Amino acid sequence: MESILERYERCSYQEQQLVPNGSEHQESWSLDHPKLMARVEILQRNLRNYTGQELDSLNLKELQYLEQQIDTALKRIRSRKSQLLHESLNELRKKEKELQEQNSILEEQVKENEKSLTEQAQWEQLNLGQNSSSFMPPVVQPPLQPPMPSHPPLTIGDSFRSIGFLNGDENAEVQTQPSTMPPWMLRHVNDTI
Repeated sequence: MESILERYERCSYQEQQLVPNGSEHQESWSLDHPKLMARVEILQRNLRNYTGQELDSLNLKELQYLEQQIDTALKRIRSRKSQLLHESLNELRKKEKELQEQNSILEEQVKENEKSLTEQAQWEQLNLGQNSSSFMPPVVQPPLQPPMPSHPPLTIGDSFRSIGFLNGDENAEVQTQPSTMPPWMLRHVNDTI
């Protein structure tokens, strides 16, 4: 507790030394006020001159000085502007490069996908071709002019009737023409119908 009180007394003593007496302080303010007002007036006039107002009261030397200040300010403004443009241009180039890299990666992925799809389609066609060739005879292209048969084709069996399920009718009767298939195959066909 004593240490807190000691610190409080030290701080309050230091504040008293920093703040001068009220009357001395008032006098310094009264001296500073006109100086500060004159400075504010000069700054306001310079600001109006920089914006192109109240130039009639300036002589040639003051106008040249004003022009010089405006020129140096314009040079600084232009250099800052060009610096910002270069920075934004560099950022845009980096973004462009990144986008081109992403685009090339996507193109490669699309090519790989297309390649895998074509390979898969070829594989499926090959598998279908192998599977279907084991169950179905190969399709032979007919010659341009078919040869004339010298004798009628040999038919095995007779026309037969089959009773089975056809178009929703369970007891549909189907009449077939004579077939060139062996009888043992005909029984298999009849069983599946």
